[in-house]
Amino acid sequence: MKTKKNIISEEECKAVDNKSKGVSLGTRSKPKSLLDAIDNINAKLSAYVRDCDEDLHLSTARGNNVEYLTKRMHLTPLQAIVFCICVEVGPCNIDFKSFARALHVSNAQALTLVDTLNELVRCRLLGLTNSYGNKTSSYNISARALKALVSNEDYEAPQRTFKDTESLLSYYHDFFNELEDEGVKQGLLVEEVEEIFRENTDLDFVKKANQYPLDSKDRLLLVEFCDKLVNEEDAELSFFQLDDVFPNKSDFARIKSELRSGQHVLMLCGLVEFSCNNGVADTSSFTLTEKARTELLASINLKAKEEKLSGVIHANTIASKELFYTDNVDKQVSKLHGFLDDKKYKVLVERMKERFNRCGLTCLLYGGPGTGKTETVYQHARQTGRDIMAIEVPDIKSKWVGESEKNIKAVFEKYRSMVAKSEVAPILLFNEADAIIGVRKTGAENAVDKMENSIQNIILQEMETLNGIMIATTNLTENLDSAFERRFLYKVEFERPDASVREHIWHAMLPELGDNECKTLAEGFDFSGGQIENVARKYAIDGILGDLDQVDRLAELTTLCSEERINDTMADRRRVGFVA
Repeated sequence: MKTKKNIISEEECKAVDNKSKGVSLGTRSKPKSLLDAIDNINAKLSAYVRDCDEDLHLSTARGNNVEYLTKRMHLTPLQAIVFCICVEVGPCNIDFKSFARALHVSNAQALTLVDTLNELVRCRLLGLTNSYGNKTSSYNISARALKALVSNEDYEAPQRTFKDTESLLSYYHDFFNELEDEGVKQGLLVEEVEEIFRENTDLDFVKKANQYPLDSKDRLLLVEFCDKLVNEEDAELSFFQLDDVFPNKSDFARIKSELRSGQHVLMLCGLVEFSCNNGVADTSSFTLTEKARTELLASINLKAKEEKLSGVIHANTIASKELFYTDNVDKQVSKLHGFLDDKKYKVLVERMKERFNRCGLTCLLYGGPGTGKTETVYQHARQTGRDIMAIEVPDIKSKWVGESEKNIKAVFEKYRSMVAKSEVAPILLFNEADAIIGVRKTGAENAVDKMENSIQNIILQEMETLNGIMIATTNLTENLDSAFERRFLYKVEFERPDASVREHIWHAMLPELGDNECKTLAEGFDFSGGQIENVARKYAIDGILGDLDQVDRLAELTTLCSEERINDTMADRRRVGFVA
């Protein structure tokens, strides 16, 4: 009767003669690939555990296959053998029970290899998962490892030495996201951060952090705060988020208590402070202080991140796209195109300066979603050679008191600089501007309302002295502030396309359709151009995947249209001062 085998530790194996006690998991011939070597090792290992009653000395394994793996994957022999077992058991949901069964040892004995498994996690060969609340960790072969195995490429573990602070935080961010199992995350995160600090002592971020009396968990928390700000552009950490970083209940309770009382070492050192919510300190949410940002993150352009100003879209990079309008919209769009033409624009500017002492051209495009407002701006910019400074409104709002006002001022300062440097004036585009052109709050008392009113006042002032072209798009106009309505020189309403226009759009999106098919779809579905494009894209995807019934193309499209038509009703919208 065969007995269960013991797994001898690395330390014990150091005293063993490899020639007499080692497990020969190699062959005389050189393996052809990484997968070939893994297959050979697992076959030999399976035969060994089935037929041999001796203890299993994994770390003394030798042979061509093991040597081949250690060289090409930069692993120790023990790591190589454990990885082979994981490949055999996996590639997903590799738990200790399955792992132990592959070795013919008990679950408790398999647990002695946890350190080795975690080393493979840190090398990104394995990932961790936690399925349906199971508190015991299970592993999976990482996508990075699978790619190397399938393509037979040498595997290089990620380097933990970094050229700058941003690279360090980016590495930490990726590693954190790969550790999904709550039960093991904290230990690995602490070890990873400690190793990062040990291997980057000359990095300015590490030098500055090491000046403070922080233990390993304090350093982890500090790195988490910095990661949140730099990589997620979120200045605040709540207790809910910290629970994910410190799943150990006793550690979390201690840290929570110290933060709430203001006695945590990061707060005492002036690196972290309470968040400000409507002018009041929030004792359940925390943020880096200005001191921390200045000292630790000096090499990172936080101002740009906080402002989140959109980059410039160059006219020559905008793809051509044919647009279709109703007759009424087409007349208005033609007028818009007229004053964007550079020769006409320059004449208009000079005459407006002479007569009104104001030369800025402002335009509001309003109408339902998918009616072509934003794309119209893009196509006119392409045709007239104007670059676009596109601003996504949510991006200019900051969680820090006073920062939103700075951000919106920075928008106009940057635009003025662009106008001064450009031969052809660029377009300042506020996309989906509902949130900043709505009715201002009367009697605003809380900080948020005051901030929004302040932003609107700044924009109104800037519109008065604008030198250039400002266009805003919005889906809703019921709440448009009258002061903004007066300051927009042109207001163009984008109506939903009628049946004849929809026919043109269907034909443009799907040229293979016949006239009757286009007419049937146009009359059967009161879609916007954006909705028709969605259907066309889904139809193309189904065609690529081979999921289409080519016998009845119209039926397939009708089905896709029915799926697209969700809440396809529009409330009547108030027209705003259309200028003919």
